Amino acid sequence: MADSMDYSQETQALLLEAQIANARQSSARSSAFVCEECDALIPAARRVAVPGVYTCVGCQHLREVKGHHFIFSGIA
Repeated sequence: MADSMDYSQETQALLLEAQIANARQSSARSSAFVCEECDALIPAARRVAVPGVYTCVGCQHLREVKGHHFIFSGIA
C-alpha cells in the first residue's frame, strides 16, 4: 500500500521527466547566425556545440554574470 511519501516521489519523478523533455525540446530549435544582442556573427562551432544558441559568447557571458548578481544579491 502506497503512503504519502510514495505519492510525493512519484509526483517528483513525473515533474522531473516533464522538465527534461521540455529542455530537450527547447534546445532542438535552430541556432541564430547573428547575435541578437550585438549583431556579431556567431561562429559555426558555437552553433554546433550549443543547439538553439542566439547570443555570441561575450553577450552570453554578460547575461550569466548579470543573472548571477541579480539572483544572489537581490539587487535589480
